[in-house]
Amino acid sequence: MKIIFVGGGTAGHINPALAIACYLRERKPNIDILYIGAKNSMEEVLVPKENFDIKTINISGFYRKLDFNFIKKNLITLKNIIIASKESQKIIEDFKPDICIGTGGYVCGPFLREAYKKKIKFILHEQNSYPGITTKLLSKKADIVMLSTHMAKNYLNKNVKSIVVGNPVRSNIGKIDSLTAKKELNFNNDKPVILSFGGSLGSSAINNVMAEFILNNNKTKNYNLIHGYGKYGKWLESFVIKKELNKSNLILKEYINNISLYLSAADLVICRAGAITLSELKICKKPSILIPSPNVAENHQYYNALEMNNSKISEMILEKDLAYEVLMKKVEYLLKNINKIRKNFEKLKISTSEEVNYKIYNIISDLLKH
Repeated sequence: MKIIFVGGGTAGHINPALAIACYLRERKPNIDILYIGAKNSMEEVLVPKENFDIKTINISGFYRKLDFNFIKKNLITLKNIIIASKESQKIIEDFKPDICIGTGGYVCGPFLREAYKKKIKFILHEQNSYPGITTKLLSKKADIVMLSTHMAKNYLNKNVKSIVVGNPVRSNIGKIDSLTAKKELNFNNDKPVILSFGGSLGSSAINNVMAEFILNNNKTKNYNLIHGYGKYGKWLESFVIKKELNKSNLILKEYINNISLYLSAADLVICRAGAITLSELKICKKPSILIPSPNVAENHQYYNALEMNNSKISEMILEKDLAYEVLMKKVEYLLKNINKIRKNFEKLKISTSEEVNYKIYNIISDLLKH
């Protein structure tokens, strides 16, 4: 069996593909998997770490902001689509996949259109409650669209063949005991552990408020803090050195690779509202403060966060309202009511990573039989 996975731009599109691919490899060790990503992208870093081959195509997303760069950048994108389509044709002809699976991001567009032209079956997976542009554009051509929530069905054409499966996450999520994780991270006190990060690319807004949190916590020592600052937040390392802060209860990382360990250690999580992150929070049953990114298509992170907030397992702060004092009120409220929030998790029907991946495995297997 030969399968091509395509998706990228952010970890939210890459990690679901890797979760499915790893599960398929466990079930079918002889499976031949190829990953398609964009040149100079995050997938070029993350995919090889899971020992999958990757090929890249020359593609960029459309520029949506109406300013003087609009025409210039979108003309470049149109040129790249033509180049990427030819590159996709060549990859498909050489690899000869039995099926393709797209998990979102602009890289899916040209590649899956070429797969469709060559009558190769393809599946889409949509992680968000509000489907992205890629899913909407390709859904009518897809053999099946796998959805994470029932809400997402409302935004697709009624003729689209869709099925709700949930979000695939890495199989090790939620498997590490909290005390074991805390000891491994050398948090040997009884202070709450707070994990914060701003998505795979980082967030200036979250980095700024966490700098203030880190500074104040250095005086009070009330919490153990873990913060992932992302690609553009390296200044935080210099900030800690300049302020001569004690790092005994602080861990700073550019990108948190072993998220399973850090999630297991956390008593509370502060983060964006990407769909895969929220699925991981549900599996681990972690209370959270969600700060949806205002810079994503269709404002989908807001809808993701709203669903969590309505389930009373998280609190939401809009980025425009984010300030240290506002954040601390939410932190104190959630930690004070942590037992009540854990009971709210128990009321939800949360699929395990094994259950979601098994559903997806069966869908792929059934499609290949017909």
